[in-house]
Amino acid sequence: MIYDDASWHSGGDFPVDLPPEAGGTHIGLFLAWMLLNGQGGERHAGEFGGLTQRAQTPGEWFMAACDGKLMSEDLSVAGNAFATAYYLYDEDGHEDGDPSYLPDYAKSFADAPNAYSVPDTWASYDRLAPLLAARFAMWQGRIRHEGQDNGL
Repeated sequence: MIYDDASWHSGGDFPVDLPPEAGGTHIGLFLAWMLLNGQGGERHAGEFGGLTQRAQTPGEWFMAACDGKLMSEDLSVAGNAFATAYYLYDEDGHEDGDPSYLPDYAKSFADAPNAYSVPDTWASYDRLAPLLAARFAMWQGRIRHEGQDNGL
């Protein structure tokens, strides 16, 4: 399953002054957080040193390692469940007030001219990481409370 693809964002209303890779910054930041917090799939087992060492930015690493696509294979079982609930937010399938990644991302970078103008930097990652940690913890608490743990 493909959750997101940078190429889906770099057409249409995409800002003409930005490189196409800017369409993957939001995806790279999310995947970097997931990998660095133990939610990576076997596909990336031990193969994200560029992120661990901060030798590459999240977007650079994502574009090179994942060809600009966030796929289910990139994430653990729990990571996929979280991505389905939070990254692939479905308004019809959620209660009012449930958090969703893209609105959270936009609010976190409200000072940027648009969502694609967020810099692909570790400073952007550091700004977003506490929110992702809180959302992941909230999601974990919810599934435990609802008795849906299933080993996640």
